[in-house]
Amino acid sequence: MALSKAAPVTNAVTDAPIPHRFTAPGPLTGRIRVPGDKSISHRSIMLGALAIGETRVTGLLEGEDVMATAAAMRAMGAQVLRQAQDGRADAEWRVHGVGVGGLLQPRTALDMGNSGTSTRLLMGLVASHGITATFIGDASLSGRPMSRVTEPLGRMGAQFHGASGGTLPITMEGLCPAVPIEYRLPVASAQVKSAVMLAALNTPGITTVIEPVPTRDHSERMLKGFGADVEIEEVDGATGRERAIRVRGEADLQPQIIEVPGDPSSAAFFVVAALLVEGSDLVIENVGLNPTRAGLFEVLRQMGGHIEEMNTREVGGEPVADLRVRHSALTGIEVDPAIAPSMIDEFPVLFVAASLAEGTTTTSGLEELRVKESDRLAAMAAALTGAGATIEEREDGLVIHGTGGAPLRGSANSATQTLLDHRIAMSMAVAGLASRDGVEVDDTRPIATSFPNFMALLGGAVR
Repeated sequence: MALSKAAPVTNAVTDAPIPHRFTAPGPLTGRIRVPGDKSISHRSIMLGALAIGETRVTGLLEGEDVMATAAAMRAMGAQVLRQAQDGRADAEWRVHGVGVGGLLQPRTALDMGNSGTSTRLLMGLVASHGITATFIGDASLSGRPMSRVTEPLGRMGAQFHGASGGTLPITMEGLCPAVPIEYRLPVASAQVKSAVMLAALNTPGITTVIEPVPTRDHSERMLKGFGADVEIEEVDGATGRERAIRVRGEADLQPQIIEVPGDPSSAAFFVVAALLVEGSDLVIENVGLNPTRAGLFEVLRQMGGHIEEMNTREVGGEPVADLRVRHSALTGIEVDPAIAPSMIDEFPVLFVAASLAEGTTTTSGLEELRVKESDRLAAMAAALTGAGATIEEREDGLVIHGTGGAPLRGSANSATQTLLDHRIAMSMAVAGLASRDGVEVDDTRPIATSFPNFMALLGGAVR
């Protein structure tokens, strides 16, 4: 079994668009397994590259975003190798790290493709190393704001040069030794929190991040697993109880063996599809149910969705279960904005579910969706309206008047504009399954950034 590097990362938006019409051929049944969690996959490679020795990872998501992270870590000195496993569909990845403080100067610009997570977290890594790196990305990523990360990293001593407005391309110069800081997140963002924590690993002293609203905690869990000195404490803040996360710098990370659970954000599309399509009874195996990520499933249950957790267990410190999902009559609700951080990436597909529910669903506190790969509030409002839903767009959310279970009309005459956003494309694919005439999306290529076998898995689940 020979070790090899993965194929070079290709930009999903450089070739001709690949449109596709999604229709409703039948119920979703049987058992499926979605790709590994994207957040954990990114961090497995990054932390493995900062450990001394060999980290082994199974279940890694081999989408373009994670491959961009792998390519960047190779460019800065780590070995990141893929090994096929006899009799198994997935591969084992082996990461030979350079140690905290050991990152090397990359010879060329780091191409992040469409991955905001790669960009922001890697900026954190570079910030406390004495190297210079230029970050570039595709058209979509180049329009996304990076100032929320550059601001705290700048306080730690990093310098940034590039486009005005804090967008890519950006060249950053790290500082070693960097300056430890105490930073209170102005908005809930796991990426910003993680960037500061990663910078703290090579910064002498204690760096503190305070988050008023809890966000996904994969970085905290995984850093502890790799041996970093991380303390978490609840403290009194201006808005009530807050979380203070303290990282002691000049860490010595130890290599790990990691099994990546299935991505709940990827499972979300099949969960909603099975709830909406009559006759569906689908089991989705090995889904990560970290409480900071599983908000969508709770909201869907509040709407009447039948989602049963089976074979609950813990894998690598993360709660995991198989989900049995059956067709359900959904009812609109007012979604508590406090749950938004635990399902921020799943709102596009929730909007689809709400479009076919009985009554009205109201969402708020979602300004963050306007600065994702696209303006997801505007994009989903336009896409669902074009498919026959009744949507009111507000500054911080959508109000959706459901059909009461009647299928959407679909997009018979024009293709849905996905704006190079993988979650818009997959959400509208689900809408197509619950429509009369089907929904055509203008380009399916961006799906490969997070869910490379989505089309094949969808075809296998629909009977």
